[in-house]
Amino acid sequence: MDFALTDEQNMIVETVRKFVAVELEPYEDEVERLDEVPPQVAERIRRQALNAGLYAANMPAELGGGGLDATSMTLVERELGATGYALQMLVARPSNILLACAGEQRERYLLPTIRGERHDCLAMTEPGAGSDVRSMTTRAVRTGDQYVVNGTKHFISHADTADFVILFAATGADGHISAFLADLDTPGLTVRRGSAAVSHRGYHQCELSFVDCRVPAGQLLGEEGRGFELMGEWLGASRLSVAATSVGRARRVLELATRWAAERRQFGQPIGRFQGVGFQLADMATELEAAELLTMRAAWKLDHGGMTDRDAAMAKLYASEALGRITDRAVQIFGGMGLMTELSIERFWRDARVERIWDGTSEIQRHIIARSLLRPLGA
Repeated sequence: MDFALTDEQNMIVETVRKFVAVELEPYEDEVERLDEVPPQVAERIRRQALNAGLYAANMPAELGGGGLDATSMTLVERELGATGYALQMLVARPSNILLACAGEQRERYLLPTIRGERHDCLAMTEPGAGSDVRSMTTRAVRTGDQYVVNGTKHFISHADTADFVILFAATGADGHISAFLADLDTPGLTVRRGSAAVSHRGYHQCELSFVDCRVPAGQLLGEEGRGFELMGEWLGASRLSVAATSVGRARRVLELATRWAAERRQFGQPIGRFQGVGFQLADMATELEAAELLTMRAAWKLDHGGMTDRDAAMAKLYASEALGRITDRAVQIFGGMGLMTELSIERFWRDARVERIWDGTSEIQRHIIARSLLRPLGA
């Protein structure tokens, strides 16, 4: 097993790490205070990301993207994970579902998104259909050369800054799911800000309401009734991304906690010398290494055509839960100051919680893993 990065991968890590430190981290406090990224800041970050060659790094090079393999892309996600989603999302990684675009869809949606001219969001979750996506009630009924869509989606990330939505809706009497491309200014489609969340301020979740919304049949993405397959392809990559982001954020938290333990003095010595603190740092470091190994193994297997749902589930489950434990221990090490808004630790602690919920809850990941163990035995 060779764990060494190539020269190119080392350069990617160095480039993204510097970009995060110089272009993103300085705005963290402002975004936290305003609960939004000021438009001029967002535009500057997007422009800088394009200039640095970091924009759409996950898209094929022949389409104008970065063309990075899964391992390299996981390293990018890890480094971007050091900051919050409101800022890191501006270094866009368009949904891989868009690669299913065909014909005019490529010119209207895929290529402009890669160039940074348009921005996508993805609508899957509904008030009554979270983990059980097959129970979604938003329906798209074919009428001539259009689909009439009715229903509601919620928890749709950054729909307030997107231009179009990748929409999943039930089609036909058999309950099959199909995917569509819908511009957010389509009549009958309303976007409104959802409830405020304690996690990732500035990265808003929205509600989408469809009332007799007519989507041209030409905006069906892929084949009718095959949306679940597209969804599955996205979920694997998305769960790997969550794992990598969790690793990056946990690494930054560990660095902050270690520095605090070395500098903060009580009873005449740095608190890190006390086993009560030192052992916590040791556990945090060990969990971080384990999470990173699981994540990078899944990425390597994806590059070699062997990543399974179980691999992605294990990486997402362990990395997201390790992040929760690491941030909680960091708060304990910082003591009362760990809960004060003047430091970033309480923000990382709050932000960590959602990683165990979105893109498949921890319970769903455990179900996937358990099923992979039992199915070969006929159970």
